[in-house]
Amino acid sequence: MKRTKIFILNGHPAENSLSKFIAQTYAEAASASGFDVRISHISDMDFDADFGFAGYKQHKELESDLVAFRKDIEWADHIVMTTPMWWGGLPAKLKGIFDRTFLPGWAFDTRTTKLGMPLPMLSGRTARIFVNSDTPSFFFWLLHRNALLKQIRGQIFHFCGIKPARITHFAPAGTATPKKIEKWIEEVRKLGASGA
Repeated sequence: MKRTKIFILNGHPAENSLSKFIAQTYAEAASASGFDVRISHISDMDFDADFGFAGYKQHKELESDLVAFRKDIEWADHIVMTTPMWWGGLPAKLKGIFDRTFLPGWAFDTRTTKLGMPLPMLSGRTARIFVNSDTPSFFFWLLHRNALLKQIRGQIFHFCGIKPARITHFAPAGTATPKKIEKWIEEVRKLGASGA
């Protein structure tokens, strides 16, 4: 079944970045192939990234950009996210968008469990995540066991029912030549054109 609605989140907090270029390239290729595309850049979003509480009995009212983000997730059949790896994890603002919005009653149901795990509430969607890092892929696997990739795929997307969540890892990004970057971008174009 062909996915028709694709939401793209550029998770790099800087105005200009490789992550943004990847997001825009994917969006252009997907749009040219007839997919309905929405794109957001986290650098343009205004919200408090700090959840600020222990547990879920309290939470802050969602800012308008977070309300819009949730609506885009609900609208989408396929979610695309781009992000760099910083200090082995996600940029703080990107992590914050999940802390603030992927809450019980919307992303997962703690009242209904299976084997002790909450019921996912965002099922029926798939994802593609583009991660770029300075750490070469081999060392990332050897030394860190792909920890960030496992967090994104399993502990965020799969936990809430968004699966499969496929990851494309581009590395080392900091020393990549223009020829290498163009090869990566061509891969992004192909994935965008197919909505994968």
